[in-house]
Amino acid sequence: MSITTLKDLGLTEEISCFLKDNNLSELTVGRVTRENRDRYVVSTGETEYDAEITGNLRFTALSRTDFPAVGDWVAMTLYEPDQAIIHRILPRKSVLERQAVGKPGEKQIISANVDFALIVQSIDNNFSVNRLERYMTICFTAGIEPVLVISKVDLAGEEEVNNAINELTKRDRTVKYILLSNITHHGLDQIMDLIQKGKTYCVIGSSGVGKSTLINNLLRKDLLKTGQISRSTNKGRHITGHRELFVLENGGIVIDNPGMRELGMTESTEGIKTTFQEILNLSLQCKFPDCRHINEAGCTVLEALEKGIIDRKSLENFRKIEREQQLFQSTVAERRRKDRQFGRLCKQIINEKKKNKF
Repeated sequence: MSITTLKDLGLTEEISCFLKDNNLSELTVGRVTRENRDRYVVSTGETEYDAEITGNLRFTALSRTDFPAVGDWVAMTLYEPDQAIIHRILPRKSVLERQAVGKPGEKQIISANVDFALIVQSIDNNFSVNRLERYMTICFTAGIEPVLVISKVDLAGEEEVNNAINELTKRDRTVKYILLSNITHHGLDQIMDLIQKGKTYCVIGSSGVGKSTLINNLLRKDLLKTGQISRSTNKGRHITGHRELFVLENGGIVIDNPGMRELGMTESTEGIKTTFQEILNLSLQCKFPDCRHINEAGCTVLEALEKGIIDRKSLENFRKIEREQQLFQSTVAERRRKDRQFGRLCKQIINEKKKNKF
């Protein structure tokens, strides 16, 4: 599709109203289509600009989440035919994020202003319902609808595919899934039917599951590099090194992402409630309100487990994800406490200096 307007990039009436209400009409509006370190490519529909943020935006940022991300709408000034300075990030409709790798208590934005997430897992040893529940948790936390894409079904027999589906539906009977072969294009029509004009779809998953190949097929051209399949592991090499936004011929918008090995939880309370709704509903009937569902008397969750109503692996995954979420929250709370202490100390030193002057 030839991109000529901001509406082609997904501009909504809400964003237009925000610009008018906040007197930002003099600035140029665009959407971040690519991020590479601290440089951004921003599109206005007609033109792409190589952009960077203002010094003020950089130095007032409290964390990486205050920087632009792929999918963001930004207000900027133009100073060369293809150069721009980003002054402001416009309000985000949704933020898909995880805990920053190796940085406890910090977040990393995966993509912004996303409507749907296509979670790609290959049918080989990458397929994991535990990992899927993690993806679903961060999606529901952001208010994004998840859809599972089980790829490489051409490499599996009917029994292997059926076993994967049975494992999936045993844990979650409501999850949407599509069986896909990037080679034969089986399932590609289903994905195309899912994609709506003006909506944004984030493609996420581990390395080598076929995300870039899927986007190439959706674009109907080999725009993204893909790795050769290893004969020993049956996995593709990690190729995508940055996030990038594309507009399809049917007007749908897709964001490609690097493979993610880790998917740590942040403040995912609402996402946990939605992903593990059955377990949470049962927990409301437990004898003790602080029941941990391990060995407590009168635990309705354990009773349901014994009766086969809920799956043991799902309960174990629920406990693990909930612990991670609680650890993230306690880490953030501890950091804020130390920041307040440091602020009081700085204020005390300043006051002491003022007294000594007189």
